[in-house]
Order: sequence, then structure tokens, then C-alpha cells
Amino acid sequence: MKNAILLILLLTASVSYASNRLKDLVDIKGVRENPLVGYGLVIGLNGTGDGGGEITNNSLKKMFQTLGLDPVQEVSSANVAAVIVTAKLPPFGRIGQKMDITISSIGDSSSLAGGTLLVTPLKGGDGNVYAVGSGALSIGGLVQGKKFATSGKILGGATIEKEIKLAFNEKSSLRMSLKTPDFTTAARIVKTINENLGGKYANASDSTTIDLIVPPHYQRKVVNLIAILENYRVNQDNRAKIVINEKTGTIVAGGEITLSEVAISHGDLVLEVGGETGKTGSMFMVEKKTTLKDLVKALNAIGTSPDDLISIFQALKQNGAMVADLEFI
Repeated sequence: MKNAILLILLLTASVSYASNRLKDLVDIKGVRENPLVGYGLVIGLNGTGDGGGEITNNSLKKMFQTLGLDPVQEVSSANVAAVIVTAKLPPFGRIGQKMDITISSIGDSSSLAGGTLLVTPLKGGDGNVYAVGSGALSIGGLVQGKKFATSGKILGGATIEKEIKLAFNEKSSLRMSLKTPDFTTAARIVKTINENLGGKYANASDSTTIDLIVPPHYQRKVVNLIAILENYRVNQDNRAKIVINEKTGTIVAGGEITLSEVAISHGDLVLEVGGETGKTGSMFMVEKKTTLKDLVKALNAIGTSPDDLISIFQALKQNGAMVADLEFI
């Protein structure tokens, strides 16, 4: 019964078309993070490193050669671990800025706790080095009572060494992409922008893409223009959709979901949509053109379980009496 209560709370929340800031609805072309990756070594481990291995041993040998040493025999140590270092280069990242980095073991190391990352170049997808990372690791908190010790972070552990050139303030046009593609929302955004800027500067080419010509009085003031645009408020249109998690019995419904006239029989349950609200013998009735919220209220009143609801929703969708997308996660 506890699961059913959770289900109803999620489903009976009234659908609202809240006004959202444009900055929460779209991404602007060129304003994004860029992933960086590098290979490095973590030293100073208390016997919890790889303890050898071709990659780690070769890396150690090359490191010593770089430092002016030339070991004859193979170098092996349980205090060293081979790792992959990842980071995200922020939009408009500038030389000298710091970034957080994540370090993950790729060998047999059982723990990176207490280790120090040696200087590690971080490359972008084009093969160029954009940052260099190093420093003492923190493996974070507890996960189910134990340290997840083969992965760690270094806050501010990388320094940006190369910038991505982007003359953003000199742009004569901008392209925005909706985070959730929708023709209605795209049209509303175009209308809002044009009405506020006083001209036909924005145009939607599809449900995702909006192109904007920078108005003459905002030339070389693109930052100011974006600061204004991103605070425009637009009503985002929501698709009728039901998301179901069968493992937990959780169902979340959103959008304007209504039902056509239909009779439902499920086990001992008989319910008709299209009659007067109430109960007749063993048959429960709800009004014609009812919403999903009203249906769930009626079903909950007679003790329907989440499993029953999932089966009913699937049958309603198949029958065509309920117009909504069903998604299982």
C-alpha cells in the first residue's frame, strides 16, 4: 500500500505550464564544456599500487629517463599505479585557470588513497594538450560503508595551458538548440525574442534549432545581448508522457493526458469511463473526458496496486483510449 500512495502523489500533481527562463531551455552553439583526457602515474601508495605490469613498468622507466636516470633493469613497484585522468575544459577557459580532475585506476591497484598524481598532460579530441594536472588525491566519502578507493579527485588539480579560440563578442549571428526538442516551444521562443527585440531577428528551422541575427545596436555587444535573452521567460510545452519504473512501482505522468470513453475490466475490477461519477454494484464510473488524475483517484479508492495500474495503462495505450507516450526505465 505504501507504493500505491507514492504512485498517487506523483500522478495527481496538477499539470502546470510554468514559465521558464530561456537559459534553462536552450544551449548556445560554442558555449559548452570540452572533455580532456590523459594518462598518468600515481605514486606514494602504501603497497596498494599495481605491483608491476607492462604499462606501469614502461611508464616508470620512461619517467626515470626523463629525469636523467637510465635504469638497466625493469622497474616495478607496488607503490605506483597507472591511471586515466579526465577533466572538462570550461567554456571560454583561459590560460592559468584551474580545473577539477578525476583520476581512475586502470591496473590492479586496490587503492589510490594517499597517492600523488605526477604531472600529466591532458589532451582534447584534436590531440592538442590543453591542460596539465598534478597533485595529491582525495578519494572522497563512503559508499555503502566502504571507500570507493580506485577513483579520486583533485580539486583545482589542473591548470589550463591552451585556449580554444572563439571570438564570441564579434559574432553577427547565434545558434541556439533546445535541450528538449519541441515545435511549439521553439515557436514560442522565436515569438518572445522577436517581440522583445522589436524585429524579426530570430527564426526556427526545426524543433531544435533557432538562429538569431545579432541586431545592429548589439554588434560587438553580444555578451550583453545574451544576458538579456537568457532571462526572457517562455512557457515550455510538455508532451503527454508516462514514465514507469517497474522495479520500484513508481509512475510519473506529465503533460495533458485525457481519456476517451472506455470500459476497463482487470481481475475483480470493473471501471467505466463515460458514465456518471460514482459506484453502481461492482462497477465504478468516472466522468467522460476524464483526466488521468481522476482515473487514478478512482482506482486508488478501490485499492488498486501499482502493478495493476501499469497493466491498465498499457491496455489503455494499446486500445487508443489514452493518448500519451509510455516509457519504461
